[in-house]
Amino acid sequence: MEDRQQSALSWSLRMLRRVGSEADLSVTVSAIRDHYKFSHLAFLVVRRATPRDTYPFYCTTYPEEWTSVYLDRNYFEIDPVIDLSRTGFLPVDWSNIDRRSPRARSFFKEAVSFDIGRQGLTIPVRGPGGERSLFSATSNLPRSEWRTLLTSTSRDLQVLSHFLHEKAFSVSGLRKHGEYRKLSRREQECLQLLAGGIVSKRIAATLQISESAVRLYLKLAKRKLGTATIYQAVARASYLEIIQV
Repeated sequence: MEDRQQSALSWSLRMLRRVGSEADLSVTVSAIRDHYKFSHLAFLVVRRATPRDTYPFYCTTYPEEWTSVYLDRNYFEIDPVIDLSRTGFLPVDWSNIDRRSPRARSFFKEAVSFDIGRQGLTIPVRGPGGERSLFSATSNLPRSEWRTLLTSTSRDLQVLSHFLHEKAFSVSGLRKHGEYRKLSRREQECLQLLAGGIVSKRIAATLQISESAVRLYLKLAKRKLGTATIYQAVARASYLEIIQV
């Protein structure tokens, strides 16, 4: 990770650590949006661990007019992006979302009319116990410039999505943090170096251990932190102040 990107991510995570309420979170998300020069950021808890409680929390920089229309018309039920949370695990560029149906075309046309952004990326997040959330970043940049922006920020967005998941569930009271097994020194070192953008081969050389050992330590760290992906492990370890990002 380049120093500039590392600095942007470190700044964003420091801001998020200070958040103590839902109002604080809203202000901080707006600041992060401005820092990365996105048009908008939106975070939605699709489901908490209890399946019957859906869409219990959201935080967005979208125009209030669009948010009101979205809620009043219950667009949760027709939003193609929401479908990503049901089956998807990987980030999805909105340009790849199927818009062939009249309903999908109408939805995106209306959304664009409220200036939410012509380009977008949504990252599905899955937490322990079946929690699901979505983190979206949008822009009005031309397609080529949007791709350049994503290339430079995609890793940051992955970490931010999981950190936001942790913070949102905390400040909203949707989940109380449980105890996590303590990481070993090697597990912590490997995760810290990985968070700094260092690949496994270089981590192995730095710590003078084998690359297979690095992979094992990272796998154990994920398991102890109760995470499914390495981005989620980095975010949770940073949130718990086990590592510094």
